[in-house]
Amino acid sequence: MSRPTETRRWVLAKKPAGLPVLSGPEATFRLETVPLPPLGEGQLLCKSRYFSNDAGQRGFIESPVPADRYYINTVPLGEPMFTGVIAEVVESASDAHKAGQLVMSLHMGVWSEYFVLDAAHAQPVVENDKIAMTHYLGAFGGPGLAAYTGLHYAARIKPDDIVVISAAAGATGSVAAQIAANLVGCRRVVGIAGGEAKCAWVRSLLSKGNDNAAQHACVDYKSATFAEDLKQATEGGNATVYFDNVGGQVLDTVLGCMALAGRVAVCGAVSSYNSEEPMRLRNWFEIINKRLTFQGFILLDFAEKLPGAVGELMEAATSGKLLLDGASETVVEVGIEEVPEVWLRLYSGLNQGKLVTKLVV
Repeated sequence: MSRPTETRRWVLAKKPAGLPVLSGPEATFRLETVPLPPLGEGQLLCKSRYFSNDAGQRGFIESPVPADRYYINTVPLGEPMFTGVIAEVVESASDAHKAGQLVMSLHMGVWSEYFVLDAAHAQPVVENDKIAMTHYLGAFGGPGLAAYTGLHYAARIKPDDIVVISAAAGATGSVAAQIAANLVGCRRVVGIAGGEAKCAWVRSLLSKGNDNAAQHACVDYKSATFAEDLKQATEGGNATVYFDNVGGQVLDTVLGCMALAGRVAVCGAVSSYNSEEPMRLRNWFEIINKRLTFQGFILLDFAEKLPGAVGELMEAATSGKLLLDGASETVVEVGIEEVPEVWLRLYSGLNQGKLVTKLVV
């Protein structure tokens, strides 16, 4: 193909108050056309194939803490939105990559049809007939690695644990549930999801590759009996580990079901990402009452562990202990015009498993 001379991309136009706005004078993003620069040494010109959609990208727009305390730099106004990406190399100024090769980057891609990427931030994508390449953005990418590192290194998970995982039908939670049940072999894993259909899917994940399937459960946080259901599922309120993706009301309920000296690994707080209201917890005193340990983490804390984690997750997928079928991801094929709209589906619960944008260029 001939080298493109320009690209369309989405840039941050305004920082939103609450949920990002898709259109009108207060629109959060703006679609623009810009020229593509020549490559510098060690750079790649890439054509976007797949974008990762992650709830944590909300923090890329506006940090949830003072900017000088945030663990990454946010997107400046007028600059393209950051994303994880799988892309095709169109032109290379790097000895390590050649045109036609597929590469991925966890967070150095952007919402653009074409973009320039430093080769140091590009990892080759090894195609596999049995595993869709999009799982490099999900189970083998940021969500799966967050699940793996959070359980093993933040929560220090053990086989005798009773583990609760919120957003268990999401990209990170669905992998975390399977790691706890099928790889570590925890004696009881309790997922939390929204609606009976998603809960049934999570239960199916927990029944694969282990001899303890009958001990696992998934409860519906939308149910009027959620608190009582969770208490019963955690053997009378005796969860030893909580992997938190949600915060808010779900966290508050789980705090009332934790055992003495329980551990909480805090991966995210999606319930508050688009809210201007402070998080309110009625059961906060349970942290003192039950002498709980909270450990916040990001997967980059364990960078040296990530290659081994990817290998273990891929082996688990090959052996059937980590189920990655068509229900494990939601792939939406769109043009560049609809990219922000697909991302916003994360906050309305429309996806199951990993939400991926397949870009038509």
